[in-house]
Amino acid sequence: KLLNARVAVAGLGGLGSNIACMLARSGVGHMLLLDFDTVDVTNLNRQMYMVDHIGKPKPEALKEIIDKINPYLDIEYKTVKVTPDNIKDIFDGYDIVCEAFDKSDQKAMLVNGLLTEFDKTMVISGSGMAGLGDANDIKTTRRFSRLYVCGDMQTDVDDGIGLMAPRVAVCAGHQAQKVIQIILGQ
Repeated sequence: KLLNARVAVAGLGGLGSNIACMLARSGVGHMLLLDFDTVDVTNLNRQMYMVDHIGKPKPEALKEIIDKINPYLDIEYKTVKVTPDNIKDIFDGYDIVCEAFDKSDQKAMLVNGLLTEFDKTMVISGSGMAGLGDANDIKTTRRFSRLYVCGDMQTDVDDGIGLMAPRVAVCAGHQAQKVIQIILGQ
């Protein structure tokens, strides 16, 4: 089931890069990696990239990493910005989409677009994983029949405390775990 699964990861920052690597390690056979950004030195504290990836498009860099984890997977990658007009074309054929965007308006656009354009696609979204809050506050909740949201649903970035690798990775783990549960019918 895992080898035949088709999963898209939209947004390859702290959440998405970690989600994709976890899914690759778990043997998800077909993945679409999608982002429009390049790797920056400021990403290295919480994302899967290395110094030698700085300046590369995130999808290309992450494919290199995943090829080292499991070279037998079918990995497609696109360096493109998702818009309401291209959602149907980009995600057609993918049963599960992990939303891992940074900005709330972009998250909403993608989730709404996926739930509107497709009848069966499952969506796993992230919300609220920044700062130094308790990692045990991060939960996975079902919002609609085809939407799960992972996080603590709070914004706790203040006083110069930004995105910290442990909480981002915990949320990414929740998203990856939900993908695997859906694939395996649990």
